[in-house]
Amino acid sequence: RSSPLISKHNKQLQIFNGHTSRVYGIEFSQFNGGRYLCSGSWDNTIRFWDIRSNKKELFSIEGSDEKDNKIICLKFVSLRKKVSDNEQNLNDECGIYLYYGLHNGSICVWE
Repeated sequence: RSSPLISKHNKQLQIFNGHTSRVYGIEFSQFNGGRYLCSGSWDNTIRFWDIRSNKKELFSIEGSDEKDNKIICLKFVSLRKKVSDNEQNLNDECGIYLYYGLHNGSICVWE
């Protein structure tokens, strides 16, 4: 039985290549006027693509060479920037953070 979300008229739109091992996490985010796809893999890299540029990889983050640092999940989180009690934050600035989990049990954060 076929899924109601996939019909015979649906087609694959894009493929993003670059990882050398299994991909275990994919996250989409919009910030700084762009639309980005981020993927984490057992090759110990996180890769970023601008989905509007037709598969162009923007950059990648490489983890350490330690054993079992395979990336198994990731998530973008938007958090308000901390201001002192004296300041007023009129523009409500937020920081975008990337949290990712490793096979060895570690959780890492990138700003």
